[in-house]
Amino acid sequence: MSVHIMRIVNIGVMMSLLLLEVSLVLGDIGTATSYHPPYIPTRCNGNRADQFPSGNLFVAVSEGLWDNGAACGRRYRLRCLSGSGYRPCKGGTIDVRVVDYCTKRPCPSTIALSADAFSQTSPTPKSKINIEYIQYV
Repeated sequence: MSVHIMRIVNIGVMMSLLLLEVSLVLGDIGTATSYHPPYIPTRCNGNRADQFPSGNLFVAVSEGLWDNGAACGRRYRLRCLSGSGYRPCKGGTIDVRVVDYCTKRPCPSTIALSADAFSQTSPTPKSKINIEYIQYV
């Protein structure tokens, strides 16, 4: 009987590890930089001040995510993976909302984070970091 229980436990552990691995690869990989005020007007909602989420955790996206403007209002959960320098990432994830199209051509990153959003992700504001991001509802 104990051998049977051990097999069930082993299968449970293996399934947990497999599910953890699957959840780690659901996000996309890209880069992020910061951008600074003035933030308005935006391509999504012009001069409306109410377009910015609380905490100023918002982003402008590059051509690949812009989707002819359909990206407006989309929300992403992202985390810093790596970057240059000593400890380029802060731990954890942040949730951001798309409010604009990246104004620089070419855009220097996949996602340009507001200064406040970037400061919650990385301690080095003028750097370019590698991120994992996933759209959520």
